[in-house]
Amino acid sequence: MHPNRLVAEALAADHFPELTGYASHRREVRYGANSRVDFLLEAPDRPPCWLEVKNCHLRRTGTLAEFPDCVAARSLKHLRELTAMVEAGQRAVMLFVIQRTDCDAFSACADLDPAYARGLTEAAARGVEVLAYDCEITTEAVRIAAPVPWAGANLAAA
Repeated sequence: MHPNRLVAEALAADHFPELTGYASHRREVRYGANSRVDFLLEAPDRPPCWLEVKNCHLRRTGTLAEFPDCVAARSLKHLRELTAMVEAGQRAVMLFVIQRTDCDAFSACADLDPAYARGLTEAAARGVEVLAYDCEITTEAVRIAAPVPWAGANLAAA
């Protein structure tokens, strides 16, 4: 749950320009097929924003952070549920929190879980927003830092 605490702090501080302007941030809200979304962002003047958070810690080559680090059927289910929210006229965001300081790009790990990699690209093509942020890690604290580009963004836009 550490990534969710980091995201809650960052949301409260309006750290994510993509996610500002929401009056409330509710945690663990039921949705989809027997699931809970990490955050539901709400404001009276806009559609709800369903925000799912994934912890990303895998780095195998270069400076590329990858998710998942194993077959992630539950995470794929979350992508499908986020896609359903978009199709219902709401907003949905998949946020990857990279808890490393040695990565400057993000990608779905297609060789470990090809279904998830395809699912992420498809969800993005259907309107789910994909964000990745790295962390600043010191002996005193861990904080969400800066956006990191998603290597699959060009595939999703195609």
